[in-house]
Amino acid sequence: MPRKTGLGKGLGALIPSAVTWKDEREATAQVGVAELPVNSITPNPHQPRTVMDEAALQELANSIREHGVIQPLIVTQSAAGYQLITGERRWRAAQLAGLATVPVVVKEAAPQQMLELALVENLQRADLNVLEEAAAFRQLMDEFGLTQEQVAARIGKSRTAVANAVRLLKLPQPVKARLADGTISEGHARALMSLDGEAAILKALTTVTRNSLSVRQTEELVRRSLAGPKAKAKKVAASAETRSLEDRFRRALGTKVNLFRSRKGGRVVIHFYSDEELDAIYRHILGKD
Repeated sequence: MPRKTGLGKGLGALIPSAVTWKDEREATAQVGVAELPVNSITPNPHQPRTVMDEAALQELANSIREHGVIQPLIVTQSAAGYQLITGERRWRAAQLAGLATVPVVVKEAAPQQMLELALVENLQRADLNVLEEAAAFRQLMDEFGLTQEQVAARIGKSRTAVANAVRLLKLPQPVKARLADGTISEGHARALMSLDGEAAILKALTTVTRNSLSVRQTEELVRRSLAGPKAKAKKVAASAETRSLEDRFRRALGTKVNLFRSRKGGRVVIHFYSDEELDAIYRHILGKD
């Protein structure tokens, strides 16, 4: 299933100094396009994307070989020559196509602006996998002091979506590697995240990958694990009856929620993983979002 690529109208306001693509085209028309040697340009060190689809890159290279680079790269001058701000895929594809020069627009940009523009470009064009997107959200919060709510509001996603994405960064490296290469989906990863401890998560990951379990099957595997080997059949059945309610709690609060029932009532356990998440849960429950 193709990933949704649309972002909210507020993305242009995400970082005040960031340009929109309309601004970029207008700037191109006003400033003019220069031709620079491909080997005089170096990558943007703040590029959040770490993986590029080699087949898609080769397709772009074939197109560039036939039609040239239609949209100029944006670069800034550096001590060693020129450094990319946006357009790394086009630059790499141009190299594959054997081009000696590429069209560019030269802008003055401080390191912070380069980070801003690289993040905005990748988020708008949906060039990031789920972990790279999560890392970009984390960067926006760490570099610019934005809260999860502020990031969510300005990119047109829910706070829950942002919180769930960022939490994936806490998974053990083997799980993140399987998520990045497509062996498991984000749904699998979120289910595994409910387990306590790295050993339990990795054990479940082995079962999931070895048996090609679906997301639903993985969720059931996790539930059985959390119930423990001594859980009574009656209690397991009761857990199945409350599954839908637990899922509704999780979607609403953006975090793991367990519901335990007994003859005299029961209890709801809400998990949080940072003070920021606790504060967000508190404000959501009180209707202060």
